[in-house]
Amino acid sequence: MSDQISEIFGTHVFSRSVMRERLPKKVYAEVVSVMDHGGNISMATADIVANAMKDWAVEKGATHYTHWFQPLTGVTAEKHDSFITPPQDSTTLLQLTGKQLIMGEPDASSFPSGGLRSTHYARGYTAWDMTSPAFVKEMSCGTILCIPTIFVSYNGEALDKKTPLLRSMEAVSTQAMRILRLFGNTEASKVLAYVGPEQEYFLVDREKYLKRRDLIYTGRTLFGAPAPKGQELEDQYFGVIRERVGAFMSDLNQELWKLGIPATTQHNEVAPAQHELAPIYTMCNLAVDQNQLTMETMKRVATRHGLVCLLHEKPYAGVNGSGKHNNWSIGTDVGENLLDPGDTPNENMQFLLVLACIMKAVDEHADLLRCSASCVGNEHRLGAQEAPPAIISIFLGDQLDDVVNQIVSNADSIKLLASHNLDFGVSTVPVIKKDATDRNRTSPFAFTGNKFEFRMVGSSDSIADANVTLNAIVAEAFSQAADILEKADDFNAACTQLIHDWMSEHQRIVFNGNGYSDEWVEEAARRGLPNLPSMVDAVPALTTDKAEALFTQFGIYTKSELESRAEIMYETYAKVLKIEAQTMIHMAGKHYIPAAIHFNTRLGQSITSISSAAVGADLSVQKDLLVKCSALLSSASKALEELKVLLPEVDAMEDVAEMAHAYHDRLVPAMAALRRPVDELELLVDKDIWPVPTYGDLMFEV
Repeated sequence: MSDQISEIFGTHVFSRSVMRERLPKKVYAEVVSVMDHGGNISMATADIVANAMKDWAVEKGATHYTHWFQPLTGVTAEKHDSFITPPQDSTTLLQLTGKQLIMGEPDASSFPSGGLRSTHYARGYTAWDMTSPAFVKEMSCGTILCIPTIFVSYNGEALDKKTPLLRSMEAVSTQAMRILRLFGNTEASKVLAYVGPEQEYFLVDREKYLKRRDLIYTGRTLFGAPAPKGQELEDQYFGVIRERVGAFMSDLNQELWKLGIPATTQHNEVAPAQHELAPIYTMCNLAVDQNQLTMETMKRVATRHGLVCLLHEKPYAGVNGSGKHNNWSIGTDVGENLLDPGDTPNENMQFLLVLACIMKAVDEHADLLRCSASCVGNEHRLGAQEAPPAIISIFLGDQLDDVVNQIVSNADSIKLLASHNLDFGVSTVPVIKKDATDRNRTSPFAFTGNKFEFRMVGSSDSIADANVTLNAIVAEAFSQAADILEKADDFNAACTQLIHDWMSEHQRIVFNGNGYSDEWVEEAARRGLPNLPSMVDAVPALTTDKAEALFTQFGIYTKSELESRAEIMYETYAKVLKIEAQTMIHMAGKHYIPAAIHFNTRLGQSITSISSAAVGADLSVQKDLLVKCSALLSSASKALEELKVLLPEVDAMEDVAEMAHAYHDRLVPAMAALRRPVDELELLVDKDIWPVPTYGDLMFEV
């Protein structure tokens, strides 16, 4: 496709520029005012917008529309309705009314609710999110007009990821504006949270994928011995992109650009067949929508190229898994980034107050941040020497860390560590200015110049939960700071004192060293920082009195909504582990053990045949191999039977939290016990007998 980016970018989006062209001026002004400042549009205006949106979509080939929403499954949902009206005289018209645009009524009974509703009640509502533009999506079933919406129960409880996100964005804006007004800022009218999520993923040949039941059912390999070559040579990272992968990336970029997603970075990642895509920053809720669209589009485009896109956090044991770096910042509607320290952060009181608030927020709610990055697949990454540790800390870098130390120690004047130039000693290479601080890939929450990079989110997970939590905890700190400073007689003195007090109190959360080291685990314990190694350890953070006070004060979650999400997380953990265990039982019983028996039989027949043909021949190699394979086969069979017995026992537990912990404490070790002998057998059994593609086949034959 030879079209320039500028020619195709956003062509599938009902953007403001499209609305400006297609709506009457007064209608456009009313819609934009509500988008920017809140409120409701009139039904007459809704009808005009809906008709214009329908006409635009039909011109793009659309036959149906859908309210596109994000239920608590972690993925998106859509129910397609055609534009067709009831036939009259054998003819029909195409129509989308304002009422249909604004509100829908999908069946809510089959979506996770965590006890918010009885399953025999079915009514739920979707409501148009005007801040996220509608778009058309080209699918095999046709071109569909997608209208981003929230999704709530009949009684108004949030049954989705979007509703709390929008609430949290309003909360951080309101409280940040209180801070800005104290510093004399009268130009800004609101503060926006901005996000840029880096998306990692694996690609695998589709034919090989279809031969692995574990990849099909769970998204990861439940068995598999290491390939002779992994990532040891570090030659994959930023390496030349393979032709087939490059064709996929080119096609993917075209599709994302049409949808108005500013995909900008693409490269090979550390592990074989692993890659990364990153977009330019955009408004928080739009970034969440676009990341969901990106993951969906990756899967769809991969199929066109005979590939499958794996978004699981750990598709292969022994090589790096995939995460999603959630780059978060906040800025005003007139362009000021509140996380920009400027050239002299030591003298920038507003920035230092914002930094002190963030230190306080992260320290006091480290457990909630850890919980917000919890999904079942991420269990295999966090704390595994390839991703941030499960212990939350902040990386500030040398320059800001030194500023904080001086403030805490009551220095008479705060000096700034000078940044330096890098002269490479090559006359044809320019001297460059070195950044004020290095990056720290082992930090879960790292300051990177004018934003914080929350590096813990899983590659398959929605970024909504992480950003709801970030917005909420920072809003609380801003609110508490404003409560103090708004009453101060001497603002500058009070602000200086507050910065000192909060940085002193919460300096323990700052750590610039190696987060992978055992020493850090010990040091974090001495500091009193929470260490929540597993998802099931993190879930209780949602239902503490502290969490309830945080979220309810801003109307982000009610107590029942928090309890429902905790229950859903426990349920999801148990269900995913059950599926994985059942898949292991199926594969071991139907594939691996029969293959090993076949190999042993063939080996035994070979020994018998050779001994008959050549009496006295040295058969020690064959016999040793037969003994070793038989022992592994026996171990696999025993582990399989133990897993078969344990699974229904754990699954019969009635308390969902107890069940999740049992899956973690008892079933996971049992699954590992089954995997070990099977993986060893893979290295011994003939390849022509082994029933599935190996790691080498999957990662290097793409």
